[in-house]
Amino acid sequence: MSGTVTAVSSNGEYSFTKPNRESITLLAGLGVEGDVHAGVTVKHRSRVAQDPTQPNLRQVHLIHEELFTQVGEAGFTVKPGELGENITTRGIDLLGLPVGTLLRIGDEAVVELTGLRNPCVQIDNFQDGLLKQVVGRDGAGNLVRRAGVMSIVRAGGIVRPGDSIKVELPAEPHRPLDRV
Repeated sequence: MSGTVTAVSSNGEYSFTKPNRESITLLAGLGVEGDVHAGVTVKHRSRVAQDPTQPNLRQVHLIHEELFTQVGEAGFTVKPGELGENITTRGIDLLGLPVGTLLRIGDEAVVELTGLRNPCVQIDNFQDGLLKQVVGRDGAGNLVRRAGVMSIVRAGGIVRPGDSIKVELPAEPHRPLDRV
């Protein structure tokens, strides 16, 4: 399984959206160089308030570009970086991958998937009603999160739009992604 990076984004300040960049640099064990969410321990404000010593399992946020098409069919316009992701992908079912999946991006970078992004009300502040498009229920009534996946950086490197992404599944048994 493989895919492509379509956009990269980062922001050194707390903001819902992240501006697109020509490239980002992933730092092993930290995240995106210069991004407000980079670090060994949690950086998300609500998680810092709970316990600032928690490990940062949300160093790099990835969203599949196909989500923008899906929400577009419901009347929303979303572009790369606008939902706060660092890497926008195409061609990979990110949400269907198991915990521990490695994504080899470009020549050097490797991220390990830790879980699903847990979308919050800030998405509705960005575009009213968008939260219902990225969080829903399946036929059995289970909560389904579609706002991308979170990861940690295993090997650093520069990531650019157009870079290839190779998927390496962990050993079985596979555990499905859950919110982190």
